[in-house]
Amino acid sequence: MSVNQKNDLPDACYLNMQNDNSVRLFRVEAHQAIRLDLKRGDHFQIFSQDGEQLAELIVRDRRGSSANHLLATALGLDGVSGLPAEGINAQIAENKLAGQALQAQLKGWGINDYHLSQVISVGAARVGEGQSTIPEPTYFEALDDINIIVAAAGLSMPIEGHVPVTELEVKVNYLDASAALLPEPLAPSQLELRIPRASARVYEVKAGEWIQIIDVEGKQCSDFLAFDKAALEQGEELALDAVATRTLLGMSNPQPGIHSRFLGSDMQSMVEVVQDTVGRHDSFLMACNPKYYEDSGYFGHISCSDNFNRVLAPYKVKPRPAWPAINFFFNTHVEPCGSVSMDEPWSRAGDYVLLRATRDLICASSACPDDIDPANGWQPTDIHVRIYSADNHFPRSIAYRTSPQELPRMTKTTGFHSRVSALTKQMTEYRGYWVASEYEGWGAQAEYLACRERVAVIDLTPLRKFEVTGPDAEAFLQFALTRNVRRLAIGEIAYSAICHETGGMIDDGTIFRMGEQAFRWVCGDPYTGLWLKNQAQEQGYKVSVRNSTDQLHNIAVQGPKSRELLSQIIWAPECQPSMDTLAWFHFMIGRLGGPDGIPVMVSRTGYTGELGFEVWCHPDDAEAVWDQVWETGQPYKIAPLGFDALDMLRIEAGLIFADHEFCPETNPYEAGIGFTVPMKTKAENFIGREAMARQTPESRQRLVGLVLQGNEPVAHGDLIYHGRFPVGVVTSATTSPLLSKQIALCRVAPDFAAPETLLEVGKLDGLQKRLPGEVVGLPFYDPERTRVRS
Repeated sequence: MSVNQKNDLPDACYLNMQNDNSVRLFRVEAHQAIRLDLKRGDHFQIFSQDGEQLAELIVRDRRGSSANHLLATALGLDGVSGLPAEGINAQIAENKLAGQALQAQLKGWGINDYHLSQVISVGAARVGEGQSTIPEPTYFEALDDINIIVAAAGLSMPIEGHVPVTELEVKVNYLDASAALLPEPLAPSQLELRIPRASARVYEVKAGEWIQIIDVEGKQCSDFLAFDKAALEQGEELALDAVATRTLLGMSNPQPGIHSRFLGSDMQSMVEVVQDTVGRHDSFLMACNPKYYEDSGYFGHISCSDNFNRVLAPYKVKPRPAWPAINFFFNTHVEPCGSVSMDEPWSRAGDYVLLRATRDLICASSACPDDIDPANGWQPTDIHVRIYSADNHFPRSIAYRTSPQELPRMTKTTGFHSRVSALTKQMTEYRGYWVASEYEGWGAQAEYLACRERVAVIDLTPLRKFEVTGPDAEAFLQFALTRNVRRLAIGEIAYSAICHETGGMIDDGTIFRMGEQAFRWVCGDPYTGLWLKNQAQEQGYKVSVRNSTDQLHNIAVQGPKSRELLSQIIWAPECQPSMDTLAWFHFMIGRLGGPDGIPVMVSRTGYTGELGFEVWCHPDDAEAVWDQVWETGQPYKIAPLGFDALDMLRIEAGLIFADHEFCPETNPYEAGIGFTVPMKTKAENFIGREAMARQTPESRQRLVGLVLQGNEPVAHGDLIYHGRFPVGVVTSATTSPLLSKQIALCRVAPDFAAPETLLEVGKLDGLQKRLPGEVVGLPFYDPERTRVRS
């Protein structure tokens, strides 16, 4: 191995780095490792997400012998053959789930104790500690064919700690660009099928087997056909059917994304969509065909439909002028009027869709030849298909990206998932995690009533947690948050907004003061942590912002019996408040069951408008925490709480939700949380202050409640009218069990925000049907908030 500063690299290497096809990114998740095979002349670079996570490298040559001495020499560590793998060894010795998984992973790669004594650590120093003794890496070069393992390892973060292990990113610049084109197989594959650009291929799949369709170089559409094999052998063409799929799934055009399963003309499922790293596809239209090209003036242009006719001929499938197909990676958009438009695909090199066959199939996939419009980014490329055996299991997941250029992140399960999934199959994706929408045997109404009358428990792990520490932590948060952080005592919590320069809200959340210069920010959007980190760097604050979400999973225990329940199982040391004395918007550090129990943090917070608490723990302890809460709650008739019931509770309580009551174009006043902006009592400047100060209060739209006269439902996005013209919009709505009426949170023009104002919600086109309602103050439930303070 050798290392070079960027300006020491040869021109050829610079040219190679500019070639997107030669570059691949790899993510090393916290507490995990990845293995890379590099050839002589390949380069790689390691980045820390927050600039503070050490990377531990194990390098082996083609014979499997340690090659770390080459890297040590390149880093100027002459005479040092390697260092012990402190992070890896500590994680394994801790013997938690992450350590056991890492140990099994390394063992599978043939890593032994000798290799773990020859590790090179590369990374930056903690904030306030000066420069690292090992320089930040630039580009490492493989001087020979090598195998390298990169680990982001370390001890689990204690509940009151602030130094979580965080992820790394590795960028590899392959000298041979073809090495970068395909992602690693999800499991051993039983078929690898390359579909060259502008062609199609047929393949057979048995029931239960998995089909991975990969966009090799990015921005390449692939049409997919499937036929029931048994029916085809009998001379019947039983194929995927768009009308059956759209009708039974109740969704004509899923935007963005694709249907969760696709049905045949017999109204039975043919394939299920299990994973999708793109999130944007066509909604089941036609494969490209000769007529499309002829109408565009390209006579004789090759088409997917012609290619399908050619490859399906041996199976006695009748040719068609145009094939209806699932159009993977084809970026279409359906306008409100129903017209369809298209643009370049969202897919990138290595993106894929994973399907599972629900019967024996004859499948056909294409690499679309369209080069006359943006459908394939103007340059058709290859598609790759992998088939995996039915013995494999792949979790259902959807990809999202926190920042535009990063690798996709797949949906995760929380530490409580085994307990939640045992009670319901009604799961939905929220902020990158699977959560329960409602529970079998309860339902949203019963779950709601349990929270209002007794006690209920909900998994809220998708909340993002960030540790903000360092000598400038308080000063930085004064600048970044609207709330006056200086007024917080240790052990106190405040609800705040985060805004950008225009005053528009980026996020809302709660700030926990853990120490004099140690805070924990809990919010909804994972991007907020990146934004905070960037602001701190741009403004020169000496502060660390680290993502601790994977180390802190949490449930909310809500309802009038919540204190009584938790008082039986939460032990508090003498220096901490007890459950009986814990004040509203304060927290305590305690243990479950007694002084030797599981460490937990308990906060008197919630999202229901009821007396309630949140219990925070390490994910390894999540099942035990859930079990204790659930068992202790049986005499109180505890119920699980899904997100459907939570929505009813929070709307009644007048609590806001991202992309409903607020967005980057809505400031806190317009979102109904002007109390989080102490213009008069906060002397320091904060982001968005000047923009909000320029806005006169009389010009701001107001968040109000609306009680509808009838029981017909209204929905987010419905316009609100006064006379012929709209004066506002519904941001959230539900049927209130408390009032036995439809209620809505609405943002309206200030002229129509006074209580008792009569307005109408427009349905259909807004003119043909109107639902009358009356403006009321917020919240709908418990206006003085006596329940939550009880």
